[in-house]
This record gives sequence, structure tokens and C-alpha cells, in this order.
Amino acid sequence: MNAPASERLRRFRRRLLGTLGALGGLILLGVGGYTFIEGWSPFDALYMTVITLAGVGYGETYPLRLPGRVFTIVLIVLGVAVLGFLVNQIVQALGEGYLREGLTFSRRQRMVKQLSEHYIVCGYGRMGRQICEELARDKVAFIIIESDPLAVTKAQTMGYLALQGDASTDGLLLEAGIERASCVICVLASDADNLYIVLSSRNLNPKVRTVTRASSEEAAVKLRRVGADEVVSPYMAGAKRMAAIALRPGVIDFIEIGIAGSSPLYIEEFRLLDRQSCPYIDQPLQKAALRMSTGVTVLAIHKTSGTLIASPTGETILSEGDVLFCLGNATQLRALTDLLLPIKT
Repeated sequence: MNAPASERLRRFRRRLLGTLGALGGLILLGVGGYTFIEGWSPFDALYMTVITLAGVGYGETYPLRLPGRVFTIVLIVLGVAVLGFLVNQIVQALGEGYLREGLTFSRRQRMVKQLSEHYIVCGYGRMGRQICEELARDKVAFIIIESDPLAVTKAQTMGYLALQGDASTDGLLLEAGIERASCVICVLASDADNLYIVLSSRNLNPKVRTVTRASSEEAAVKLRRVGADEVVSPYMAGAKRMAAIALRPGVIDFIEIGIAGSSPLYIEEFRLLDRQSCPYIDQPLQKAALRMSTGVTVLAIHKTSGTLIASPTGETILSEGDVLFCLGNATQLRALTDLLLPIKT
């Protein structure tokens, strides 16, 4: 398997810095040698060293004695070897795209550092691709961690931010900005890998929300035990959906049309933060007139006490910290955001 781009760049930088260090060492050797052997001043010794290593063909600063000439021969041989290796490194970097890759890597690193309250998707397989499409459709900031270089290339081709490596390692999670992330989604095929990622994420950021897949009910229990907030079994979810299609085809058709129609509907949640940001706190729902103003339907309200009010009436009082679950299209939901959370100027 090819090394990750970051590792290849680190190797190239180490080789380049090593070669430049060797060149600097040769210059110091030349200055010291001419000063000691010929008794020249440091500047004259530096000048002679530079023109010798550069091979520009200038004459000698002062006539050299036999020990000085022998030293110059050794310096020329070492200089040709080091400079040849340096040129080879530069040509290789140009030929293999290291410089372009380095610029891309640096730009990606800057973009990662700018992420905040983003999602980290661990795994870009079949489930990971679908999840990323949904996140991109909702314009949610996210970054992918994937060990397969081909999958990373596909993700980057789609315009996604992606890092190559083992998502269960603390270093890569930190590189993905786990301290600033709001959610980690684990969709690796191995339950053990998902478990390690949940443990690492909890350790690095106790407040981050973790959503993971599980291949069995036993694995789901263990994942919840180590701190996973939500565990999804693709097999159980698929079985429930197939049963629902068989038992209630009309309902499923309605949902499919609503989600994927010409004007798709979404269920979105809105948290009422405080009285300064939301003008309708401590007022009845009917006074907000959300449906009349925006066209959305309030399906339920999750109160701060933990109570879930389904199909709330107009007399339901909105409180600080309440979460409203609303149904509407994208335009209606944007209007609701402007109504409930107006931007103060």
C-alpha cells in the first residue's frame, strides 16, 4: 500500500533538509580547512569555499600550497556529490509531483484548521459515500478519514476534505480537528475499529457526539457501553424498512415523494437559545405563528425537562432550551431560521 501523502512529503522534506545540512556542513568544513591550512581570514576562506563548490571557475584567492590543493580536491569531490544529490531531489520532486502535492497538502491543512463544529466521517466505503453526499447536500462542514488511498483520491475528486490513515489513532483525529468537532460518524466495516474510534474520540473531546454502525446487537451493546451516543445496525435498519414497505407501502411512498420530490421536505430541529436571540421565548406557540409566517409544521417540541410534546397545540409555551422539530422545504426552513434566530445588527 502506498504511503499517505503527508508521510511522503515528510520523507521528502527530511531528505531535502538533510542534503541542505550536508551542504552547510561542507561550507563550514571549507572555511575551517582554508583557515587552518592556509592561514586565511574567515571571509577569504568562505569566498574560496563558495567558488570551489559552485565551480564558477574563478582563480584562487591566494596561491595554494600542496596541502591546500589536496584539500580543495577533496572539497570539490564532496561538493559535486552533495550538489548532485540535491539536484536529483529537486528533479524527483518535480517529476513525481511532490511540490504540487505539498502545496495541495498545505492548503488542505489550512482548511482543516479553519473547521469548527464540523463532522468527522471515519470510513469512505458505501455507507460513508452516502453519508458524505447527505452532509454535502445540507452544506454541513465535514472531513473524511480513510485508510485506502484510492478511496481518499475519490473523495478528494468529489471536492471533499479527506485524510489518509488509521482513524483510531489519536494523531489523525487531532489532525482532523477532533477538539473542535461536533460529531464523529464511524462507518468502518470492523466493529473493533469503530469501538476504538469512539474511545479515542471520547478521550480527546468528551463533548463530541458519536454515531457509529454495528454489525450485530452484541456489538451495539458494547459500543453504547463505551460511550457511543447513537448506534445504527444497517441490517436491522434495512429489515425494518423492508417490513415497512411490505406492511405500509402508501406511507413509504408518501415519505419517498416528500424527501426526493421536486420540492423535497426535511425534518429539521431548532434549539431556542435565549431571550436575546429568540423573540418568542415564554410565549405561546400560536403567537409565533410559525406556520402562517413560514409554512413549516411543528411536529414536536422536546422540552428541557426531557418531555417530548408531539403535535403541540397553540397554547404550548416555548421555553429557553426547547428543541422544535419542524417539517418543511429548504426555503421554509430558512425562513424559520430567520424568524426564530434573527441576526442582530
